[in-house]
Amino acid sequence: MYNLWKQLYRRLVLAPAFPLPESRRITLERRLRGKEEARKLSLCDAVIVSYGKSGRTWLRVMLSRFYQAKHHLRSTQLLGFANLHAKNPAIPRIFFTHDNYLKDYTGHAGSKQDYYEHKVVLLARDPRDTAVSQFFQWKFRMRPAKKKLNQYPPHGSDISLFDFVMHETAGLPKIIDFLNLWAREMPKLDRFLLVRYEDLRADTAGELRRITDFLGTPGSEEEIREAVEYASIENMRKLEQEKKFWLSGSRLVPKDKSNPDSYKVRRAKVGGWRDYFDDDQARRIDELVNERLDPVYQYTQTRQVVNA
Repeated sequence: MYNLWKQLYRRLVLAPAFPLPESRRITLERRLRGKEEARKLSLCDAVIVSYGKSGRTWLRVMLSRFYQAKHHLRSTQLLGFANLHAKNPAIPRIFFTHDNYLKDYTGHAGSKQDYYEHKVVLLARDPRDTAVSQFFQWKFRMRPAKKKLNQYPPHGSDISLFDFVMHETAGLPKIIDFLNLWAREMPKLDRFLLVRYEDLRADTAGELRRITDFLGTPGSEEEIREAVEYASIENMRKLEQEKKFWLSGSRLVPKDKSNPDSYKVRRAKVGGWRDYFDDDQARRIDELVNERLDPVYQYTQTRQVVNA
């Protein structure tokens, strides 16, 4: 319901800008979204940052179930900023963000100084897997207006998966720039936790425990176990098919039940990006990552990737 009101509010605020050129309207909307993000950042107890398609929804479902189990709440809503905090103040107000628009409001595009005073979890994923997942998000789930807002190829574009992945403003280059800026800024954040999607897959309970401890809300073995089981890939696909969390917006709702690539929970495969490219394309993708990505994330090493 909150998401519906948020969309309505944006439309009302932006209505007077309709006669302006599209580029100007986009600038105004990005600034408005940035203002909304700044408000949440000022009120939150912790921030979870990730590039899109890095496993944020999976982590959100786990944390939602963790706090519901810990505080004996009904499981009808995903954790959305302060909704569970309103039911029990012991649950932190968590600001989930893809860090898209805040800089459009604050002007801090070259640093992460907006986050310096906050407790921050950065959820990172191999940018090659992220880029492939972004392609399917763009092709089957993303609204046309969102594509314009974030400089993706126009709606309906005939672009191959490889060309999308190599696209400067949508694919690997953009993801690498996002991760590299965070890598440069990590030392300036006093309360910072880096979580890799691959480690979360390999040891889900252990990594979830790291996160909940960092958030200042440690849990019992049973609470962690229940959260991990509830957020299993099989159960999340079932929840999505049943539209269990429809009240939380489109985060966990399939666009087309007959098309598995239109689901939010698609494959969740570590290293699955290689399945989509021939040897030459994979080599060029690897070269881009090895040349440009900061090694702090451990994705630039040439190593055999295994499926989760």
